[in-house]
Amino acid sequence: MQLRTKVRTIAEMLINRRGQVCFLDVLLQLGWVHQRNVDRWQRGELDPLATAVSVDDDKLLEAVEAFRLWGGQRFMSKTDPHRSATRDRRALRFTADRDTRWVHLSFTKIGLDRTKLDTKVPDLVVVEARDEFECEECGQADEWLMVDAGSAICMSCADLDHLVFLKAGNATLSRRARKESSLTAIAVRPDPGRGGRSWRLGMLVEPDALERAEQQCFDDEELRARRRIKDAAHRELWDENFTRQFTTEIRLLFPKIPAERAEAIARHTAVRGSGRVGRSAAGRSLDERAVRHAVVASVRHEDTDYDALLMKGVPRQEARDQIWRRIDEVLTSWS
Repeated sequence: MQLRTKVRTIAEMLINRRGQVCFLDVLLQLGWVHQRNVDRWQRGELDPLATAVSVDDDKLLEAVEAFRLWGGQRFMSKTDPHRSATRDRRALRFTADRDTRWVHLSFTKIGLDRTKLDTKVPDLVVVEARDEFECEECGQADEWLMVDAGSAICMSCADLDHLVFLKAGNATLSRRARKESSLTAIAVRPDPGRGGRSWRLGMLVEPDALERAEQQCFDDEELRARRRIKDAAHRELWDENFTRQFTTEIRLLFPKIPAERAEAIARHTAVRGSGRVGRSAAGRSLDERAVRHAVVASVRHEDTDYDALLMKGVPRQEARDQIWRRIDEVLTSWS
């Protein structure tokens, strides 16, 4: 009963948010499988998915049944198999030998345009061959490889050797080349230091498609340059307004804070692309906790010896425990 309640709660939340939910979405929300293992499964590096799921097949199928009963006749449903990101686009398996069609079940709200909501077939993915690599089918070396049913094969054996590499970095060119090319593959570089995740390097596209995309970019470069200047001006204006609003919120929370200090904190935390709290959703909405967090962070670094403690090798949490009393004193003096 507890599992059924969890499944129904998750499914209801997802379908209300997106209009569609599949059993794989529920598995991810339950925490039974990590997204990086789902990505490996789709790339053909993992089969079946159950080898990376934290519960046994019985529990997995119990959740499937709970999901099926939850949807019932309330929504449009389909059981089209999940497809791999390999050259054969084969149907993916959840379990080794106990799959039913319900493991691929998805529900969509009645009345919504299903064509816009359905999960698309995953992109083909090729991996940079950084070490010595020989194709397991032909024995030849290549700079790219594709994992297919556990085997590493070259671009020729994957029927992708006619494609050319387009480096990431030019979003307009990449978007247009992808649109023009009838066959594309995402190129990635695995990074063991990031928990098995990968860096996206670019994509492989058809040579003619790349030429057409480059010509399109050349034809309207002047127009796009003017648009970039205009957009930059709008962003600068928005940032200035946001900094003023953030400064105001700081001074409402801490009325005695020096005006120049409040502005300095606001400018620091709101730098575009910094990843600081001012650029978070809570920061942009001027949430009180986000504003307070920004002030505390500033005090920690500017008004305590926290940084010096870290440089001496004091563990982060221990250093924070040592300087918290000083932070409290400063915040109290500003309140």
